[in-house]
Amino acid sequence: MQGVGSGIIIDTRGHVLTNNHVIDRSDTLRVTFGDSKQVNAKVVGKDKETDLAVVRAELDDIDSNGKDEIKLLPANFGNSDELKVGQIVMALGNPFGLTGGPTVTAGIISSLNRNVQFDNGILELVQTDAAINPGNSGGPLINTKGEVVAINTAKIPYGQGIGFAVPINTVKAVLTDLIENGHVMRPWLGVSTVELNAKISSYYSLPLMYGALIVDVEPFGPADNAGLRRGDIIEEINGNKIDNPSQVSSYIRKKKIVNDTVTITINRYGRVYDVHLKLEPHP
Repeated sequence: MQGVGSGIIIDTRGHVLTNNHVIDRSDTLRVTFGDSKQVNAKVVGKDKETDLAVVRAELDDIDSNGKDEIKLLPANFGNSDELKVGQIVMALGNPFGLTGGPTVTAGIISSLNRNVQFDNGILELVQTDAAINPGNSGGPLINTKGEVVAINTAKIPYGQGIGFAVPINTVKAVLTDLIENGHVMRPWLGVSTVELNAKISSYYSLPLMYGALIVDVEPFGPADNAGLRRGDIIEEINGNKIDNPSQVSSYIRKKKIVNDTVTITINRYGRVYDVHLKLEPHP
């Protein structure tokens, strides 16, 4: 399977950050640097849920003279939590595999915290109107300081001027796992939830019209061990109000795994409880 994408040098060892869909199902990988030198590469780690992957360029493939000429300058990561709607950003990448070096397009941050449904779940993304085309995937979205604030990952095929990128703080949270373990260890609750609305609340005579309604609890999972039940409504996690199931997933993804706990406020038939739950790795 042939394809083309973009990437970001993240250290001097040859590690390159890109999108998982760029390298997924590829038999062989080649990395082309800015000076047009090419080397083979191997997948180090990948994560379908965030659509991120790390590959390592095999610098030993180049003879000693050529290797000395390759200047690996790692990118500077910014802080995506500081992004503002209307802020100027630039997208770098290699659209359609065009020759002549990377392409730069400019635009603004159109929206933050966009929940976009993909095959592997919901991703919380940054929306931009900077032109993003096939081949840009895996490339950086940078601010005016030259800092990478997001990784370009998707373009709505039926939209105009709508592009999406994974916030760099999401990248930071999984990068070490990708390099050291080859995959991301994630905590889980062990529940299935649906979003409450007026119709569901009225039909089942529930005490709330917002929140995440637990419809299934995995036996012997963290939620089961903590005493959560079907019919419980998740109102808050660590004091953060929950309006829909995607917020539950978002808060849990940001937590560590070993010995980390969360406080879940549930409403059980009108009575409110705080449940302290110890997170475990997803089986």
